Amino acid sequence: LLILNQASYIGILAVGMTLVLLTAGIDLSVGSIMYLSATVAGLLLQAGQPIAVALAACLGTGALFGAVNAFFITRFNVIPFVVTLATLIAGRGLGLAVTRSESLTLPNSLFTLSSLRPLGVPVAVWVFAGVVLLATLFLQLTPLGRHIYAIGNDPEAAEKAGLDRKRTVVAVYVISGVCAALAAFVSISQLGIVNPSFGEGEELDAVAAAVLGGTSLFGGVGSVFPGTVLGTLLIQM
Repeated sequence: LLILNQASYIGILAVGMTLVLLTAGIDLSVGSIMYLSATVAGLLLQAGQPIAVALAACLGTGALFGAVNAFFITRFNVIPFVVTLATLIAGRGLGLAVTRSESLTLPNSLFTLSSLRPLGVPVAVWVFAGVVLLATLFLQLTPLGRHIYAIGNDPEAAEKAGLDRKRTVVAVYVISGVCAALAAFVSISQLGIVNPSFGEGEELDAVAAAVLGGTSLFGGVGSVFPGTVLGTLLIQM
């Protein structure tokens, strides 16, 4: 249970990364999205805003950042590695500029929320389980989920079959950004602070967790459950 609690934010991050990898893409900017989203949430909490407002702003920041990645990938056909490497640097720089490279100390109410244990299980584990369930149902039971596999397996064949590749790519990068933001919120609720190095290198753990769970770097092959979940636990252990 302790391992699950500590691995929960990496697991949430890895779920979003799995969707991106399934389309034969990659998102190197998730660490910076975590930092920027956590910064937005931290500033709102310090200003006395409710936790719900801070969480909504945090997720909105992640979605916006993911949409920026998708825009350059689909509009200008720049390869995902280059786009997300650039936004990794830009996002980190923007966060440092906003905070002036200072740490943000969060109110105790957020830490109190993260310490709750419904049915004896930490809140972070419940959030991780919910994300895994939603992602699994999304991939297996929705048309867009099946399109992700098809496009990752053979983009040309998928487009000839009438699938909208650009729409699918936009969806996975926005979802990846939201997952990164949610992972950031879970993490800061446990730490109680946002420091300038927050989120650094987390993209590598997310990719490693997904790949260890059986997701192919070449797209079209992989699963959130049990694949990414097992990969996340291996990384944490």
